[in-house]
Amino acid sequence: MRQRGLILAAFISLALFLLFIFISFNAHLLKSPLLLSIAPQEPSSAPPQFSLLIGILTRADKYDRRHFLRLVYGIQSSPVAHIDVKFIFCNLTKPEQRVLVALEILRFEDVIILNCMENMNSGKTYTYFSSLPQILRRQYDYVMKADDDVFIRLAPLALSLQPLPRLDLYYGFVIPCASTNPFVEYMSGMGFVLSWDLVEWIAESDIPGNDTFGPEDKLVGKWLNMGNKAKNRFSNKPAMYDYPGTNGRCSHELIPETVAVHRLKRWDQWSNVLHFFNVTHRLKHYPEFRNIL
Repeated sequence: MRQRGLILAAFISLALFLLFIFISFNAHLLKSPLLLSIAPQEPSSAPPQFSLLIGILTRADKYDRRHFLRLVYGIQSSPVAHIDVKFIFCNLTKPEQRVLVALEILRFEDVIILNCMENMNSGKTYTYFSSLPQILRRQYDYVMKADDDVFIRLAPLALSLQPLPRLDLYYGFVIPCASTNPFVEYMSGMGFVLSWDLVEWIAESDIPGNDTFGPEDKLVGKWLNMGNKAKNRFSNKPAMYDYPGTNGRCSHELIPETVAVHRLKRWDQWSNVLHFFNVTHRLKHYPEFRNIL
């Protein structure tokens, strides 16, 4: 019996020693730069609460801008929303477009080509919204129309939409610039959101279908007013604005709670915005890139 007790005590001591080594080893791993770099990338286990399609209206020839925006939005995500970003333009008109855009579609699957001639104020926005119910494979809770000179921060955008209604919603930056009343005038074209039921209404109603020529973002507000739609309206100021110094009272300094910055026409403006929001902060977890930060 005494011998058995000694053997049992030895096994217990060995088990406790191995447990100590295991805990110490894992504590060391948790402090390692490698794990710190991987941990922030792990997806949330909770399912997304809603879905959002962001359609960036652009032109077929703007290849460089699309590739850049793919980088900007490809490294962003939101734990509360499933967000798809697509590039929207009208029919292709040049032989090279048919080859180069086809390559983009095969590689990225993020291009929607509308059946229209390229334009700014002759119905492109109407064609975009009215076409979606017929051409999309899935239905989204929200659809956004955005310009290609706006930087949208996907996580803050999703958090701002999270508590809002999923029906009859019109969200954006209300014009005029000084206004805080989203029920007067319309939302700026920098980027505004409609709930899916309003997208379907645009596709079905004669009100927008018979009024497609003119300043298109202003027309959207007019359609909704005429149809007695969008009873839920939200203007997200000051989180949405034009780049500092570019557009009078629509502009202000960059702020941490930003959702969208508009009128980024030059690369130095893009660089300033991306630097301000520390978009490349994850590089600090990779020693080989520290010398460029």
